[in-house]
Amino acid sequence: MATTKQLLLLRHAKSSWDDPDLIDFDRPLSGRGLKAAPLVGRELARQGWLPDLALVSPALRSRDTWRLVSAELPAKTPDKFVQALYEASAADVLAKIRQANAGTSSLLVIGHNPGLEEFARRLAGAGSDAEALKKLEEKFPTAALARFAFDGSWARLALGDARLTHCVWPKDLR
Repeated sequence: MATTKQLLLLRHAKSSWDDPDLIDFDRPLSGRGLKAAPLVGRELARQGWLPDLALVSPALRSRDTWRLVSAELPAKTPDKFVQALYEASAADVLAKIRQANAGTSSLLVIGHNPGLEEFARRLAGAGSDAEALKKLEEKFPTAALARFAFDGSWARLALGDARLTHCVWPKDLR
């Protein structure tokens, strides 16, 4: 019998462009990002959408997003910083998710656009919530969270296989 898995896709919070000498990988969060990330963490806790594992791009803005999100969760969540999630295409994101341990029932991925947004849009299949799908198709702003459910295994996850249940933007949480 297949078990339902939860996949949470989170775009990193808003980053700062204040220092033109910084390379993209080293950009920190902006003030807006510093406010939005904890709100997302509180929403995950409030909804009970607690990940068993977080796969995080190692870019500074993604690591900082995770630090602020995870501080709001009721328990420490194991994490892995995955270089392949930085500047990842939709196919790269899917490849990393497929490597998740079969015992993981809830996975959080923190990454970047355009790959994360493209992956989220292509993952949403039959049974997706119409309102959430409409929001996702409109845009996937910084600190946006897409929640998916699917039956089966990480290793066999394919595009169109999951039900988009929620699409939460930071402005929804203020």
